[in-house]
Amino acid sequence: MSSEEKNINEKMADERQKFIDSQPTDEEMTEKIIAHLKEIYDPELPVNIYDLGLIYNIDTWTDEVSMMKKAKITMTLTSATCSFSQVIIDLVKSIAARQEGLEEVDVEIVFDPPWSQDSMTDEAKLAMGLL
Repeated sequence: MSSEEKNINEKMADERQKFIDSQPTDEEMTEKIIAHLKEIYDPELPVNIYDLGLIYNIDTWTDEVSMMKKAKITMTLTSATCSFSQVIIDLVKSIAARQEGLEEVDVEIVFDPPWSQDSMTDEAKLAMGLL
């Protein structure tokens, strides 16, 4: 390898590291995703989907090729026959378009464990008159 090639490789490695260092950590990105989830409301209820307890898990990681964050959100719906299910799923997936540094959001819908009012935060229960 010539010294010119070595310098180019070193500069590329330095730029790559600067980019990586400027990106949020997985934990920080998860918090940003939660903030977005709290802006998505079930069209039939006056509560956001996060406080409703529809979000079971958020996995966030850095893609080794793009060096951008990706996320997988495991969630449920209030019922398997929810007429707004696709709208809610599309809104969750669209977080990637609204959050800088987030390349993709994969959504997995599960019904086990089934959603119940016990999954709701106290704030959500209060908003729905359950407390």
